[in-house]
Amino acid sequence: MKRGCSIRTPLGDMIALAEQDALCGLWFVGQKHAPENSGEWLRDPDHPVFTELRRQLEAYFAGTLREFDLALAPQGTPFQLAVWSLLRAIPAGEITSYGALARQLAMQREGRLPAAQAVGGAVGRNPISIVIPCHRVVGADGSLTGYAGGLDRKTALLALEKAGILPTAAA
Repeated sequence: MKRGCSIRTPLGDMIALAEQDALCGLWFVGQKHAPENSGEWLRDPDHPVFTELRRQLEAYFAGTLREFDLALAPQGTPFQLAVWSLLRAIPAGEITSYGALARQLAMQREGRLPAAQAVGGAVGRNPISIVIPCHRVVGADGSLTGYAGGLDRKTALLALEKAGILPTAAA
């Protein structure tokens, strides 16, 4: 059974979902691709997954946590899961581009280079915002492109992490 709760953050309220003892969803209220029906989830704000998530989010927004340590269970296609795994490897304070992720994925799979747009689609469907850091992906020229939670939040998250937004950093 999925459990859910609301979590307040400095960038707005979020919806969190857990299944078993792992976080499977974290979205800003109203963000693209967030689930619409929370009626089938048991509201359980005191579940240990949410207690630890709140603790780590508070530390993250206070600037004292750079890497989340939570059990995660994102649900997606094999391609999406591979992209989300690459996102988790981007260190706080650093950025990469959709094209660079596509090249990494091709090297891992020893196959064709996926289109940067396909990678962008998977990044945009990331079900665990902030914790799986899709906000650290920028355009090839370093521009802030797309973020399901809104570009203002992406900008704020990168500023919090003191990420250098420079065209050379996105190569």
